[in-house]
Amino acid sequence: MATPRDVLTPASLHLLQLIADTGSFAAAARASDMVPSALTYRVRQIEDALDVLLFDRSSRQARLTPAGAELLREGASLLAGIDAVANRVKRVATGWEPQLTIAVDSIIDRSTVMELCSGFLSLNPPTRLKLRAETLSGTLAALSSGQADLALGVVMDQQPRPGLLRESLGVVRFVFAVAPHHPLAQAPEPLSDDIIRQHRAVAIADSIQHGDSLSIGLLTGQDVFTVADLPAKVDAQIRGLGVGFLPTCLAQNYIDTGRLVVKRVERAEQQIQSSYAWRKGGQAEQGRALQWWLEQLQAPLTRAALLGVRSRRV
Repeated sequence: MATPRDVLTPASLHLLQLIADTGSFAAAARASDMVPSALTYRVRQIEDALDVLLFDRSSRQARLTPAGAELLREGASLLAGIDAVANRVKRVATGWEPQLTIAVDSIIDRSTVMELCSGFLSLNPPTRLKLRAETLSGTLAALSSGQADLALGVVMDQQPRPGLLRESLGVVRFVFAVAPHHPLAQAPEPLSDDIIRQHRAVAIADSIQHGDSLSIGLLTGQDVFTVADLPAKVDAQIRGLGVGFLPTCLAQNYIDTGRLVVKRVERAEQQIQSSYAWRKGGQAEQGRALQWWLEQLQAPLTRAALLGVRSRRV
């Protein structure tokens, strides 16, 4: 006996829709160039496999039963899905990747990433886009391990594995910031490491799963409150839960509104070189999705915006 998978083919669904549209088996047979008995046999096969009655044959007109109407509703979705898969396969064959995964470090401006995603998706590409939230060493590790195709916000001090390429996004400068009600807000400047060590630091957890993790600005022996990402670190420092260095571009709005206070410190200015990285390969080997992203990253304004630096009109 035939199974539902045997009978629910695109041709069968088209035939059932034709019967519903014409209102009779005879008219559908003429339209499909079949003899009525062959068409009736096909419908019986489908009904037997599903163990349902699809058409009410009590009158001269073939009317869908509730089960038949539901089958055609779902069948329309299945046919649309088949058409979409066929279209997707054709477009992937032209050089588009099935999926592009981008590892995005917490230091990267999320609104700029979303603007880039919007521009990419407006192309209606067959490539599925996936973003991974990473921090510090985990950003490069996601690319190195094959879990990402492009990494944004890689610390330049990290040595990439062979087979990876990278370009600079720019310099990220940091300020030492505290809440206005934190004890260090009134402490004389410049703050020494000994003074800072007496107060809890807020740190971001490195998202790397294995290997050496990376930390920025922490002192040996200092109490640490570890959070998941950069927005959480800013929030914690605004609440006075700890102190630490923050990217100037991210902290500036809170500094301007008085929610954070910048304190000069004795140690050298904190700054890191941030970059983006991808797998090595000639342009002919790169998928069209990755090529599009790399082209956007060539623009200086885009690089600056990814680090939270927006152009200002005078």
